[in-house]
Amino acid sequence: MGFFDRLTGTRHPEAGAEPRSAEEVRSALLGLNGPDVPYVIGDGAAHGADLVAEWRLAEPAWQHVFVQSQLTHAVRIRMRLAGDVPEVRAVEESWEVTRVGNPPRLRTSATYTRGGGRTVSRRYTLQRGESGRLEAAESFAFDSAQLTDPLRDTALASGWTWRGVVFGKL
Repeated sequence: MGFFDRLTGTRHPEAGAEPRSAEEVRSALLGLNGPDVPYVIGDGAAHGADLVAEWRLAEPAWQHVFVQSQLTHAVRIRMRLAGDVPEVRAVEESWEVTRVGNPPRLRTSATYTRGGGRTVSRRYTLQRGESGRLEAAESFAFDSAQLTDPLRDTALASGWTWRGVVFGKL
């Protein structure tokens, strides 16, 4: 893996991996959807892509998770399936968000970034341990890799390259 691949988050499948068809990769990526995951993957035609994955920020069942995490960025990953190569070209986009009102609603700001990034949020509580000393115990954890890793791993398991796009077209 070269320097530019590290910079963009590009990963290649294992040597000798037989690439599946574009339709099989699309089905595998859409198969990651489920009620117990904090993201949704769907058709990306409205965003100039084949598929789009984004956080379930607006869904009532997931709002408490994102409020607890104090997440400050909404993330969207646009994916293009390039079957001739074969690779999944992915652009990660994020916007700053703030919560306003009660119940909290999300408001996006004009701050936009493009390219890979990772947001990690952890919350700790102090409590007395068995020895009687104060200890920090993790009470909440959130990591944006929960969105990127399953997508990338599915593409790699299908024998496709995961190519992070920072500059240029998807």
